[in-house]
Amino acid sequence: MSRFVVSLSVGFLAFSVLSGCESGTPPTTASPSPATSSSPATSEAKPSAEVAETSKPAAAKSDPLKDVVPPGPLVPYFNPLTEAEIGEGWISLFDGHSLFGWEPNDKGVNWSVADGAITADSGPIGLLLTYTPFADYQFRCDFKMAAGGNSGVFLRTLADPKEIQKDCYEINIVDEHPAGFLTGAIVGFQKTAEPIRGSGDWHTFLLTADGSKITVSLDGKEVASHDDTRPEARRSGLIGLQKNEGKIEFKNIALKPLNQKPLFNGTDLAGWRVVPGSKGEFTLEEGTIQVKGGEGFLESESQHKDFVLQAQARTNADAVNTGVFFRSEPGTEKAKSNGYEMQIDNTRTELNASAPGSAAGDSDLPKNAGTGAIFRRVNARRVITKDKEWSTVTLIASGPRISTYVNGYAMVHWEDTRKPDPNPRKGQRLDAGHFSLQGHDPGTDASFRAITVSDLP
Repeated sequence: MSRFVVSLSVGFLAFSVLSGCESGTPPTTASPSPATSSSPATSEAKPSAEVAETSKPAAAKSDPLKDVVPPGPLVPYFNPLTEAEIGEGWISLFDGHSLFGWEPNDKGVNWSVADGAITADSGPIGLLLTYTPFADYQFRCDFKMAAGGNSGVFLRTLADPKEIQKDCYEINIVDEHPAGFLTGAIVGFQKTAEPIRGSGDWHTFLLTADGSKITVSLDGKEVASHDDTRPEARRSGLIGLQKNEGKIEFKNIALKPLNQKPLFNGTDLAGWRVVPGSKGEFTLEEGTIQVKGGEGFLESESQHKDFVLQAQARTNADAVNTGVFFRSEPGTEKAKSNGYEMQIDNTRTELNASAPGSAAGDSDLPKNAGTGAIFRRVNARRVITKDKEWSTVTLIASGPRISTYVNGYAMVHWEDTRKPDPNPRKGQRLDAGHFSLQGHDPGTDASFRAITVSDLP
C-alpha cells in the first residue's frame, strides 16, 4: 500500500574471454589486491651487475581481462517475448528462474522464484526493485494475490519511497482499502470507477508512463489514468514490486521503452562522422549502416550521459567481431574510441551440453565475451543470437550502472566501481560521451539499423 530498498544478491558463474574486441591501447587494469601482489623483501646488499642482470625478473605483462567480473546466472533459457515484440523493442525483466536484475530494499522480505514466478509472503513491507531506472515506457506483468492480501506495482519510484504522492506512483493490488484506492487505482491520485478486488486467479497489468500521464489497464480494460502536471511530478525512477501483506506472485514481466528518438535517420549518415584514421568503410545500403573492414569507428555527433539505446544489428559473415561504444571521448586518429563497449560477437565455446539450459550437442557459452557483454568488464550470460541474422540490442546506462538486453533477454547488469577517469578504458566515466559503431578488423562485415535513443532525466 505504501512504505519501503536496496541490496542485490545474485549467484554468478564465471566464463573466460579468449580474445579481444577493443582496438587501440588496452585499458589500465586495477592493481592486484595486497594478498596477491605483495613484493618480496629486497636485500640491502647490492648484487653485482652480472647477478643483477641474470636475476632480474621478467617484466610483468598486463592482463587486459583480469578485471572481467563473472556474468549473471546461467539458468535454462526462457524468453516470453514474441518475435514481433522483440522487433518492437520489448525487454523481459524476469528470466523465469532467478532474481537477476532485481534488488530488494529490505532483505527481510522472502523474495524468491517458484514455479516460474517471483513471489513473497513473509517479512516486512518491502519492494523488489529494477536494477536501473526507466522514464517513459509500457510495463506489463501478470500477478496473483492471496485473498486479503496487499501488494502493488510502483512506477518511477525512489528506492525507499516515504511519501506516496511525492516519491512514486503506486498501482494498487488489494481487496480492501480505507480510502477506496482498490486494485488498479493510482494511490493518492485516481480511483477506479468500480471497486476491483485483486485476489483470486491470475490478472494482467499493462501500465503506461508517458510524460506526465500514467495509465492503468487491467485484463485488457483501462481502469484508471492520471495526468500529473505538477512541477514536482516524477519523470523517471525505478520499478518496484511490493510485498505488503499476504502472498503475492508476479510473472511475465516485460517493458517497452517509449519516446525513443532516431539516432540514425535511415536515409543518410547525417549526425555521424567517420573518426580520423579509420581503415574501415561505413556506407549506407537499403536503410542500413554497413560496416566493413577495420579498425575504424563511425561516431555520433551527439553525446549522451544516462540513456536507453536500442538498435538492430546483424553480422554478415561467420565469427564477425564488432560493437557499440558509448560514453566515448571524441575519437582521434591516435585514440579512435576511448569508451565503454557493448560487444557484438556470436561465437560460442566448444560444445558443452552439460551447461544449464543447453540443448544436447549445443552450447551458448560465449567464446569472446558474447553479444551484450560490456567488453573487458563483464561477459554476457549466454549467446542467443546467430551470425547472418538480425537481433535487437538494448543498452541502458544510469550513473555507474549498465544493463544490456539481447532480443529482450537480460545479458548484463553491472556497476562500474572503478576510480573515475575520462577514459572508460581506464576507469569509471559518468559524463556524457559519443556512441560509435566499430569496424574491428579487416574481416568485419556488419549492419546496423533502427538506432534510437532516449535520455533519462
